[in-house]
Amino acid sequence: MKAIVMQSTGGPEVLALHDLAMPEIQKPSDLLVHLKAAGVNPVDTKLRRNGTFYPDHQPTILGCDGAGVIEAVGTEVTRFKLGDEIYFCVGGMGGPRGNYAEYTVIDERFAALKPTTLDMVHAAAAPLVLITAWESLHDRGCLQNGHRVLIHAGAGGVGHVAIQLAKLAGAKVCTTVGSSRKAQFVKQLQADEPILYKQRNFLEAVQEWTDDQGVDLAMDNVGGPTFHATFPAVKHYGDLVTLLQPASDVDWRVARQRNLRISFELMLTPVLQGLIEAQKRQAWILEQCARLFDSGKLHVHVEQTLPLAEAAKAHKQLEAGSTLGKIVLVVD
Repeated sequence: MKAIVMQSTGGPEVLALHDLAMPEIQKPSDLLVHLKAAGVNPVDTKLRRNGTFYPDHQPTILGCDGAGVIEAVGTEVTRFKLGDEIYFCVGGMGGPRGNYAEYTVIDERFAALKPTTLDMVHAAAAPLVLITAWESLHDRGCLQNGHRVLIHAGAGGVGHVAIQLAKLAGAKVCTTVGSSRKAQFVKQLQADEPILYKQRNFLEAVQEWTDDQGVDLAMDNVGGPTFHATFPAVKHYGDLVTLLQPASDVDWRVARQRNLRISFELMLTPVLQGLIEAQKRQAWILEQCARLFDSGKLHVHVEQTLPLAEAAKAHKQLEAGSTLGKIVLVVD
């Protein structure tokens, strides 16, 4: 099969198209999937630059997000059948199981039927951002109807899905964006208050929007100084969820004085720690989101598609930082 192999750490040029042996079913619960598309995520670029979680496992194929057709099943598979179209966030952390390839093998417990209203490209764009946004808002942030929510980087992959999920839960949403184009984009997603952070201090904007009360929940998709700067934007006893590792020199005094609940969201924890029930719950999240897609209540935006062979170009585009929504590699 054709696959993009990461030959070493470094820039996008370390990604190259190779011929590899077909993966084989190893466990009774395994599915052999003919991939049709693979989503490209920031974690892919970080693993390419810094190294994977399993550096001794070779060859290395990146790509957590995939969508495709089941071509073979293990002897104990019960949830799917041959020909089913599925989507999932499995693999891509290091070693030969990743989705920048024509085929992969995954455990049936961690996949969901593809939304019928989505083509393979849009289905492949969705899993990681859906799970991250859902867990951030509902599991970590305890989102409730009527909450006021701040979502940083609302035009990005996770952010644009998080806006929609928050609105579906009955929240009011303000979101930071870097351009007028992105502001228009998030308005189309029903964001209540786009904040052009290059033109206006986001804290001042949030305080004005909330009558100096602060938001009930803030979702930090940016990290760095933005994490610390968000403390005073959250109301007393409110929630702040971050997707990034805080710096070692963060001054926590404002967060403590406001009695904030700080939560961390890393949707990769279940796979990295071997937490089977948590992985199964993530598949359940994909099932819930499939219903939202098919009822027209949820959308995923794909900014650009590229052929599998141009994975390096996709990484360059993503790292440039101007993408709305997602970039997807078309495998077939």
